[in-house]
Amino acid sequence: MITPIQTLLNGSYLLQEVTVSGWVRTFRSNRFIALNDGSTLQNLQCVVDFEAMEESELKRITTGAAIRVQGTLVESQGRGQTVEVQVKTMEILGDADPETYPIQPKKHSMEFLREQAHLRVRTNTFGAVMRVRSALAFAVHQYFTSRGFYYFHAPIITGSDAEGAGEMFRVTTLDPKAPPLDDAGEVNFKEDFFGKETNLTVSGQLEAEAYAMALGKVYTFGPTFRAENSNTSRHLAEFWMIEPEMAFYDLDANMDLAEDFIQEVIRYILEHCQEDLAFLDKRYADEEKSKPQAERSEMGLLDKLRFVTDQPFKRVTYTEAIDILRNSKPNKKKKFQYPIEAWGADLQSEHERYLVEKHFGCPVILFNYPAEIKAFYMRLNEDGKTVRAMDILFPGIGEIVGGSQREERLEVLREKMERLGVEEKELWWYLDLRRFGTAVHSGFGLGFERLVQFATGMGNIRDVIPFPRTPQNAEF
Repeated sequence: MITPIQTLLNGSYLLQEVTVSGWVRTFRSNRFIALNDGSTLQNLQCVVDFEAMEESELKRITTGAAIRVQGTLVESQGRGQTVEVQVKTMEILGDADPETYPIQPKKHSMEFLREQAHLRVRTNTFGAVMRVRSALAFAVHQYFTSRGFYYFHAPIITGSDAEGAGEMFRVTTLDPKAPPLDDAGEVNFKEDFFGKETNLTVSGQLEAEAYAMALGKVYTFGPTFRAENSNTSRHLAEFWMIEPEMAFYDLDANMDLAEDFIQEVIRYILEHCQEDLAFLDKRYADEEKSKPQAERSEMGLLDKLRFVTDQPFKRVTYTEAIDILRNSKPNKKKKFQYPIEAWGADLQSEHERYLVEKHFGCPVILFNYPAEIKAFYMRLNEDGKTVRAMDILFPGIGEIVGGSQREERLEVLREKMERLGVEEKELWWYLDLRRFGTAVHSGFGLGFERLVQFATGMGNIRDVIPFPRTPQNAEF
């Protein structure tokens, strides 16, 4: 039976015969193998008797090679490890040519590792990031399941644009060189596979609303897609979204849930990913040192995580936030890249971070945004100018959660759709939810990669998803 290295390192198998498999990180002095199997950041030292081995076999123990060893787990006499395996037998499962294997034991740039996305997880950094990502995903499911939510699988192919942004990937089987045309000379999507124009989803929210209005509380956790031609450290064309929807929840209940949820999943990784987070915290500190003084973060990675878990979030209306920003020193001294001049401005990351890091010194929930800058499905307030929307703002990244109380009144929703050019015939079923047993309901969305990026301190969102999909890049 193969035992994970993580289990062996706790010493519970001391003086027992063990079998372990993994990939060679280093092999020195023809004697000491540093072996890693992905279960932990740490390597297991395996000590071989080079005199008992064929020279040809020794030459095959190279960085990246996959091996299986059997031997006795003993206390280590050397520095750097508490236990080691005295190898009795070894089998090389897969060779790695040292001349061509790209992940050698040295520092590699993030750009180089993105070109080796199929192998980069064998490095300490990406191993740690992906273990934290896995733990966060588990914590998400555990949180919602333990609170009576049902996991809902939203469709990936859709005929509606939930965000109204129009930046969607088309799904079609029509001949791109000679598509069928209608009488007006336009592409005739009635002859397409689904009989209508369809796209990859940008959000599962609308469909989740339908199920919340029958099951009470549901959540989606799946892939979403944006055809936004943006090459920044914050954007992906394919990413994962967490979207809970709750019947009978108003905006206050929605904010309560979002705050509790995000604090709880971060507490989970602080408890269960201590080794990886300690490594990433040190890496984050080293990265910050290389930045100009003005761009350095005042908090370490673990500090930022506890900044979120250890204090309540401040709730502030959009109107209050605009007044604070308009009268702030950075705005008056024109240090904001996007100056705040009047009510109705769409806040940028620099404004959100100022509120969190400088003004309030805690995570912030902004609510009651201008209707003109928010989506059609958000409930209109009595003032006729604002909607019951909310965003959660974090240090370092700004907005991490966006949500709202949904518009449950049929006529108000129809008027908003007409004004914004959202066709009723495309969302007839969404309007039915307001015709048949409508009720107050709310929900929010959290981009999972944004959460992983915050939790790991990685500077580029492409480095927190296994195989990033970005403009001009779908290599793997």
